[in-house]
Amino acid sequence: MSLPASAAALLTEWLPSNDDPVRPLMTLGTIDPSGYPDARSVLLSEYDDTGFFFHTDSRSRKVRDVTETPRAVLTLVWPGRQLVVQGDVSPASADELDRAYAHRSRYLQLLAWLNTPELAMLDHEERLARWAAFAAEHPEGTLSAPETWAGFVVEPVRLTFWHGDPDTASRRVEFARAANGEWAESILPG
Repeated sequence: MSLPASAAALLTEWLPSNDDPVRPLMTLGTIDPSGYPDARSVLLSEYDDTGFFFHTDSRSRKVRDVTETPRAVLTLVWPGRQLVVQGDVSPASADELDRAYAHRSRYLQLLAWLNTPELAMLDHEERLARWAAFAAEHPEGTLSAPETWAGFVVEPVRLTFWHGDPDTASRRVEFARAANGEWAESILPG
C-alpha cells in the first residue's frame, strides 16, 4: 500500500499499536446482494502497510457481502476525531488469521467458537451454562481458531481524517489513491 508519510504519521498518532490488547471498535459498511448498504461494529484487529484488518465468523452476512462485493468502508470515531477508510477487501493470510486469534481476549476466543445460531436461540440461563461448560472444557491457551474464523484486509483507496475543534471550524485531511497508485493529499472543510 505504501501510504504517504503524513498519512502513516496520523495513523500512528490516532490508532493504538497492534500490541495494545484494547482494540478500537469501528463501523464496517458493506453492500448487500440487493444493493443496499449494511453496517455493523467490528474490532480493528490490526493495521499495517497492506491495510486494516478485521476478523469475524465466516458464516456472517458481512462475509457474504465482502465476498460478493469486495469493497467496504470503515469508520472509527473518537471524541473530536473520525477516521474513514474506503477500500478494496481481500482475505487475510493464514498466518495473519492465527496471529489475530492468538491476540484476542479469552472472551473473544470463546465467542469465535460459541457465537452460533443454536446458542443464540437458547434462553439466557442455558446460554450461560453452555458458555461456562465450554470454557471449563477448554482452559485458557488451549484453543486455536475454529474453521469458521475468517479475516479480511481493507486496502485503502481513500483515508479521511476529520478533526473537530471547539474554537474554530473543523477540517478534514484526505488521502486518495489514484489508479496509478500515487496518493494525493487534500485539506477539506469539516
